[in-house]
Amino acid sequence: MSNDKNHTENPIENVQSHDWNKERLEQLKQLMPDLFTNEGKLNISELKKVVDPESVNETERYEFRWFGKSNAKREAFTPTDATLVYDDERSVNPSESENLIIEGENLAVLKLLSNSYREKVKCIYIDPPYNTGKDFVYSDSWKQDKAEYWEDAGITENGYKVDSNTETDGRFHSNWLNMMYSRLLIARQLLKEDGVIFISIDDNEVHHLRKLCDEVFGEENFLGEFIWKRRASSALSENNISNDHEYVISYQKSELVNFYGIEKDFKNYTNLDDDSRGPWVLGDLTVGMTASMRPNQAYDLIDPKTNITYPCNPNRVWAFIPESMKKMIDEGRVHFPDDPSKRPMQKRFQNELKSNFNPLSTLIFDKVGLNTEATKEMQNLMGGNYFDYTKPLSLVKLLSQQICIKDSDIILDFFAGSGTTGQAITELNQKDGRNRKYILVQLPEQTDEKSEAYKAGYKKISDITIERNKRVVEKIQKRLKEKEAKRKGEFDFDKAAEESVDYGNSIKTGLGFKVFKLQKSNFPRVEFAPDPEKTEEENIELLKKYIKNKEAQLISAFNKDELITEILIKNGFKLNYTLSKQKQFKKNEILFASDEDKETLICLDVIIADETVEHFKTHTDQKLIVLERALNTTKKWNLKHAMGDKFNAF
Repeated sequence: MSNDKNHTENPIENVQSHDWNKERLEQLKQLMPDLFTNEGKLNISELKKVVDPESVNETERYEFRWFGKSNAKREAFTPTDATLVYDDERSVNPSESENLIIEGENLAVLKLLSNSYREKVKCIYIDPPYNTGKDFVYSDSWKQDKAEYWEDAGITENGYKVDSNTETDGRFHSNWLNMMYSRLLIARQLLKEDGVIFISIDDNEVHHLRKLCDEVFGEENFLGEFIWKRRASSALSENNISNDHEYVISYQKSELVNFYGIEKDFKNYTNLDDDSRGPWVLGDLTVGMTASMRPNQAYDLIDPKTNITYPCNPNRVWAFIPESMKKMIDEGRVHFPDDPSKRPMQKRFQNELKSNFNPLSTLIFDKVGLNTEATKEMQNLMGGNYFDYTKPLSLVKLLSQQICIKDSDIILDFFAGSGTTGQAITELNQKDGRNRKYILVQLPEQTDEKSEAYKAGYKKISDITIERNKRVVEKIQKRLKEKEAKRKGEFDFDKAAEESVDYGNSIKTGLGFKVFKLQKSNFPRVEFAPDPEKTEEENIELLKKYIKNKEAQLISAFNKDELITEILIKNGFKLNYTLSKQKQFKKNEILFASDEDKETLICLDVIIADETVEHFKTHTDQKLIVLERALNTTKKWNLKHAMGDKFNAF
């Protein structure tokens, strides 16, 4: 027996002869690793190509393949029967804001949003769980008829089971890609034609993610791969290489995207000579070419007013040939210095700039804070370190500003984590007076019982997401009250503690968010199975009875508000819909629903009165949604005949 304490013996191997097949496979893998899959299995088709190429009949093409890809694509476009329910208790200023925080498994949520928010989202930023070979991946087996989906994760409030992703299964690259593939396919449907997606990632999957996004968004729509420094000091590693940076890859939906870059600073522009063309700044009048390279630009320049001669620098000639330079001087675009020892400069006018923005470099080290900044931001706001690996606000702000400059712009983050994106967008709005909207989606994953977050009462990550953004709103409201009190002379603002964020001239609109939760559908599911011992006629009667009982359960137990939300979502309404009661109807309660883009009348009464039916037979200008259970055959036919596609029995 080995004395090596780290050596673990397999008792089965000890009683067997040497495994020559295993050794030969290992030798073959060392010699030709391309014959093996990512899971370490021998690919027989690839081996055949080596031994007898003519025996393999296939059409080769350039593509990115992995185990489970086809199923992940099917899963992405398979409809969900789930719904979203409004959580008034955890919402903050819901009447003041169109921001959304959704607690639930993000693939199912994206599917629910894909109808109402299709091509409505201007920018997506996500920081998905990095694939270390041990981190969890999201489960896509969201089935409403499986109780374990809701309960087995150990979360009492609509828990969601996630798969373990360990090195022993040998397929963590495929698992991670499958998780990302299905979600990115749906996410693309949500992006506007001039929309952009940003994805944070590290070295483990950045190369795979690029190929994955090339397929989802198109290789031609790749915008750039940004690099930011995440820590200041190097970390010890076995190979003496410290990975101190991460990436953000970006893709556009189409060529309609306007990427703004960094806004130029015009504080150095002045107009000391009252030039009619407005403010200007001095720029270099030479180029980095030698006299031998550009002899026609190597000449002495003479100030026509003073006759002072400025000789050419043989290593850096003038930027213009003599004829063009004369035109520049005649137009007053050359500034001659009062001190002859200095050089003439070019006047560059602000109103002649092609853009007010400079290109954004892919090296964003100097514009984005470190992970330590993100940790401090969380600690200052929440009073503790309740979330690992959150991104700094400066990163999300920088990226969002490249795309989102309008009040109507929606920013989506479906791996919301601690809620950094929500805070970043709220603070941006307060700084520039705009009213961008955000949608955050976070899985209610349990926090570790040993963590600071759990001990502080945050049992789920989504609890942190919501609480963080609640505190952001409260912080801004406090600052606004202090400013208003100071204006009225009721508050000594100078003695108050300065807060970490300068909100400038803060706006009052848009502060807050609505919370929704993913849950099972309110509509009964048909789980009827025919009895093989009964006749077809008997089974039909049993089915009718089963359906009747299920419908009765719906009518007796449904929550009206939840049911309205589900019906409207599945009819393409956004979650910020409004309802108003229509008083002209006396026998039924009929509500008018609107989300600015869509509108309909909706009635959830268990019986539609004859008087109501008669009204809609002659008033067919608006859409109407009712419960199918509320109609007999005659009423249903009359409404359908009169209203056509504007009538919908749900």
